[in-house]
Amino acid sequence: MKILHTSDWHLGKHLEGKDRIEEQKLILEDIVKLSEQNDIDIVIIAGDIYDSYNPPVKAEKLFFDTVKEITKSYKTIVIAIAGNHDSPEKLTAANSLAKEQGIFIFGTINDEIEETNYGDFHIYQLDKGVLQVKKENETSIIALLPYPSEKRINEVITCSTEDTEEQIDYSQKVNQLFNKMSKYYKEDTINFAVSHLYVIGGEETDSERVLNVGGSLGVNKAHLPSKSQYTALGHFHKPQVVSNKKSAFYSGSILQYSRSEINYAKHIKIVKIKAGQKAEIENKYLNNYKPIELFKCKSISEAIEKCEQNKNKSIWAYFEIQTDRVLNQSEIKKMYELLPNIVEIRPTFNDSIEDSEEIFLKEDNIYDMFKEYYKKTYGIEPEKEVLDMFNEIIDKLNTETSEV
Repeated sequence: MKILHTSDWHLGKHLEGKDRIEEQKLILEDIVKLSEQNDIDIVIIAGDIYDSYNPPVKAEKLFFDTVKEITKSYKTIVIAIAGNHDSPEKLTAANSLAKEQGIFIFGTINDEIEETNYGDFHIYQLDKGVLQVKKENETSIIALLPYPSEKRINEVITCSTEDTEEQIDYSQKVNQLFNKMSKYYKEDTINFAVSHLYVIGGEETDSERVLNVGGSLGVNKAHLPSKSQYTALGHFHKPQVVSNKKSAFYSGSILQYSRSEINYAKHIKIVKIKAGQKAEIENKYLNNYKPIELFKCKSISEAIEKCEQNKNKSIWAYFEIQTDRVLNQSEIKKMYELLPNIVEIRPTFNDSIEDSEEIFLKEDNIYDMFKEYYKKTYGIEPEKEVLDMFNEIIDKLNTETSEV
């Protein structure tokens, strides 16, 4: 079996209010091509398909258009699970239609699907979270664990409350589920697992939603399935090895979703697995159609010069500008005219400025700056109620400053 492992599409996600759907569309078109070019049998999407519980219609359309394109030849099926950003109920609402097109979506471990034939595939559910996929003379047993919130995992793992029996933690409960599902693995089948988890020790980025508050929802590497030939994980946006011994990997997100993701490339994983053999893994790097760039400038004039130099590039730009004064409206306007996709302009005031906040508040053009910022962010002029509220805040701050 040849598997394409991807995750963390986050369809509908914005970058500081700026839409990314066109970039996402281009990347997913590339993933469709990679599936075709590499004769993939199963495309695995390991959670966080959407960025929110209620994704925009265009994000849902992009997802279903993509997976339908992947399966249209009847040579490939798609298996997707919910991540912590996904609504299990919303994600699985179209399952009765999706399975007829070779698309199988699991929102929770309790989800069930009917026995199905699709092309040369025969798909049958052996137990909760355990899927059997036959194609020609190969059989895969797949352990599926969609994002197990504490509530969801407690619904399927019951613990004794007697004082004589020690309570087990979250990681141990995850391990119990994997052990239960792994019992279906056989020596003559292709055995692998799919989940969306926070594995302790993984490298985080700024764009992930926190799961591991106080370590309570972290999973120890030792508690991942030991009999799985490959464990496809989702959640961390940086592609990384979790455990070579257990063949567990994060594929990472498909796009740079924050400036903390600038310094590494995105990829999907092509995994070739034969029964009883070690998985062969190949990284296929994805195009970056609109990279995030960070410009650290020593002056306002240097920042404007950087805009001029990069005006013909398709990028998202962050600026950190060392300065001894606040940028005026004409300078900000000039930067945006040259480079419209500026995400943030952050002045770093020199030590000679004792109170940069006070200077900023005393700038005569602050109201015009706010209106310009609002228009750039939301695409419309601020309404009167918004301006009145802003004026009240500034008046209050100026009053407090004058009293100090």
